[in-house]
Amino acid sequence: MKKLILCFLLMMPLTVMAQKFGYMNYTSVLKSMPEYNQANHQLAQLKAKYDAEAERTDAEFNRKYSEFLDGQRDFPQNILLKRQKELQDLCDKGVAFKAECNALLKSAETELMTPVTSKLNLALGQVGDEMALEYIINTEGKEFLYIGPNGIDITAAVKAKLGIGE
Repeated sequence: MKKLILCFLLMMPLTVMAQKFGYMNYTSVLKSMPEYNQANHQLAQLKAKYDAEAERTDAEFNRKYSEFLDGQRDFPQNILLKRQKELQDLCDKGVAFKAECNALLKSAETELMTPVTSKLNLALGQVGDEMALEYIINTEGKEFLYIGPNGIDITAAVKAKLGIGE
């Protein structure tokens, strides 16, 4: 029994050394996908609509604030307080609208990018299975200063699986 365990332990490094692994830059491939560009285009259009509405709201606030400054010396106290409250309400609504826009844009980004990243992850899994890889490394963050000869750059294979030309 001891000989069997010893034999297993001695062969283990050979098994580890025989492992094949792939590597690629995830973000680079993601950004080369047409679906990624379409999603970004849709996000840009949505952001432009929100920005236009925010600018309109800001212009309305600035106009009312200017009117308030011009007339504040002539307003009776109750009208002055009413206008101040209106300005504060407009300001609060503008801040709330911008916060809501940011949350909606973040949600839209997640909704639009989920199918894109899912497609890429599926292609990665398929390439990994086809090439009998044990794992795939993302070289994006440059954490890997050296990748040995057992490593296979799978960028072209993943792009081919996605139907993307170099």
